[in-house]
Formats: sequence, C-alpha cells, structure tokens
Amino acid sequence: MSGFMIAAPQSGSGKTTVTLGLLRALKRRGVALAPGKAGPDYIDPAFHAAASGETCLNYDPWAMREDLLLANASLQSQGGRMLVIEAMMGLFDGAADGSGSAGDLAGLLGLPVVLVIDCASMSQSVAALAQGFSNFHPDVLVAGVILNRVASARHEGMLRQALEQARVNVIGVIPRDARLELPHRHLGLVQAGEHPELSRLIDDAADLMEARIDFAKLERLAKRGSVKVAPANIPRLPPPAQKISVARDEAFAFMYEHMLLGWKRRGAEISFFSPLADEGPEDTCGAVVLPGGYPELHAGRIAAADGFRAGVAAALERGALVYGECGGFMVLGEGLIDADGARHEMLGALPLVTSFAERKRHLGYRRLTPKPGFFWDMELSAHEFHYASIVSEGDADRVFEARDALGSTLQPAGLQRGRVAGSFLHIIDRID
Repeated sequence: MSGFMIAAPQSGSGKTTVTLGLLRALKRRGVALAPGKAGPDYIDPAFHAAASGETCLNYDPWAMREDLLLANASLQSQGGRMLVIEAMMGLFDGAADGSGSAGDLAGLLGLPVVLVIDCASMSQSVAALAQGFSNFHPDVLVAGVILNRVASARHEGMLRQALEQARVNVIGVIPRDARLELPHRHLGLVQAGEHPELSRLIDDAADLMEARIDFAKLERLAKRGSVKVAPANIPRLPPPAQKISVARDEAFAFMYEHMLLGWKRRGAEISFFSPLADEGPEDTCGAVVLPGGYPELHAGRIAAADGFRAGVAAALERGALVYGECGGFMVLGEGLIDADGARHEMLGALPLVTSFAERKRHLGYRRLTPKPGFFWDMELSAHEFHYASIVSEGDADRVFEARDALGSTLQPAGLQRGRVAGSFLHIIDRID
C-alpha cells in the first residue's frame, strides 16, 4: 500500500494547510485517497474530508491498539488508495509518558515522512534541523522536506544550497501567503463547517501546491510505503445498541469516525440528527449519542430546541441509552453557563451545571475503568480536552475510575443516572 505522512518539527509549522493543499491537488490528479489524522484531534479530520472528498480516520498511536491502527489502514487503503496521514505536534512529540508520537505511528505503518519546515526565521540552519530529524529514529524514514513560508527567491536559494550539501531531498518550496492562514478558537481550528471560504482556501492551497511541489517526487516517495496488511475483523468497541442515533451539527461535531466504522462493522444502524435544527433522535433507536463540540457557543438555541428536548425525553421513556461526551455531557446537565455568565437550561437528564465563564484547561490522555452498570465493561483509552468547569453536581453514580498517561490516579469521572451517562472524556478504543 502506498502512502506518506506529513509531519513537522513543531506545531504551527503550517502542516495542516500543506496537507489540505496536497490532498486537493492529488484528488485533481485522479489519485484515490485515504486521508488520516494522527492523534486524538477531532477538528482536522473534517478539513481533510472536505479537501479529499473521503472520510478521514484518526490514527492514535498512544490510545489505539496496534491491531486497530493496522486494520484501519488496511480498510482505508483498499482499492489502491494512497494513505496520507497528517501528524500531530512535532514528529517525535508524544504523550506525557513519551510514547505515542507521530514518528511511532510512521514506523508502525511503514510510512515515509515528508517534513514541513517553517523557514520564516532560518536559512542554512535548515540543513542541521532536517538532518537531525532524519537521523533521530532508525525506524522512521524522513524521505523529504517541504520548505514553508519562504520569503523570497534569494531565501529559497540559500535553503536549497544548504540542503543539497546535506543531501536532503526537497519536495517543494512554499512561499509565505497570508491568504492560507486558518482561523483558530479555544479547541483548535474553527470547524470546517463554519468556515465560509473553506472551498476557496483549499483550492488556493492546491493551486499553490501544484505550482511549487514536485509531484513526481512525491508519488515516487509514496510508493516506498510498506504498510502491513492486517485483518480487518478485529475486536472493536461494541455498539451500545442495534440502532444508534447520533447528534451531528456545529454544536455536536466531535465524533471519531473510526468508532462509527466499528459499530457499522458490527451490524449497527446509525442515523444522525441536528439539535440546532430542533431535531430529535430517530424514534426507534436504542441509543442516543451526544458527541462533543461547541454547545457553549449555541447554548441559547439548544435551550430553545423543544423538539430536541422532547425527542431525548421520549427515547428515555422507551428505555433507550443516552450517552454524552464532553459538550454532549454538558447538554445532558441541568444548566450551562456561557462565556458571558448567562445560564441556559439544558436537558436536565443529569444533576450537573457547567460553566464556560469559569475557564480552565483540562488536557491529556486517560485510561478508564468503567464502573458497574456502564454499557462497556472493558478497560478504555480516552482523551480529555476542554475549558469548561463543573459548577455543581448532584446525586448520581460515577462512570469511570481514571488514570493519566503516567499512570497517576485521577478523580472518578462522569455521572450516570439510570440509562443516562456522560463525562468530559472522549473514548477512543478498548484496552485488551
């Protein structure tokens, strides 16, 4: 299977914009694509899907079993598709315990790495940087570099000369272009669905890549990939019901596609509904899932969505499971206080009040042991990333015992009352 990873020495080097431009340009060239995102990021995959026209899967080398990583790569690459995975953070940056870097993933999957280097504040030092990354890990092949944010033809000449002397393969040179900057908010990029000029931006990036990238080199490099073929029918997290209704809109967008894929492979039927459009879950579903997202930006509309409220109440009345992650957990509570300090009434299914006015960052990988009564009874891996705080909690059972990436014990997480459960944690995989 062919493919490559787009990585960088550090965050902020422009690898996402480069990845989007390459995906769209490769699509224009008729290349069948299988886009992926390393790590637990749930925003970038929507951009990859927009650029490529294909579903993007997460590949998390800390939180996912090797069997799942290999199985998903095999599934995505069927039909000769080229696997293009964007790394997270710097190439060799991992979790708090030092494991789970994008470099580890590239080594496991046999993907050559294209290193995007932000050259805005360097010239000949680029060679030392590129050589250092190339020689750092014997199992990671840094097969070429893309020089980003290059100031001028003279600057490009200095960079190329240094890299030629160091025998580093230059795949392309991208000039500085403010039009290609993507807007951010507190959890990362502004979501793809909210970007009014996204299609134009991706096309502009693709035009630039077509002018500045050596695609013959890139496609030769991709053929050096040696992704292992793996069985697709591996143990996955079982679906919580035969029919599952998942909230999906700008307030509830953070759902891992590999989770949905796993449920579908176990025969589950999945439907989607939009709380922001005042829709309720499918009226025969056995489970309702409220993923994470940005409910704090839409709290007034959610509070006024009577059809959504009635639909969830009806699901509970007929005995369906209702599960919320992060933003979905907040909506299951009694109230949500927005950034301006205004309280909005939520579903009231759990005794919980949360606040975005009192912001505190919570970030890190988690290992979870579900309490008795939760619908998964195996050890789980998860990720936590939010700024909301808990104002008050009432009488309810906890959902998980939790540890961080270093194995330190954390406070029990989540709340469960009857058939309703939720927490701030985004579950990624089972731990066998």
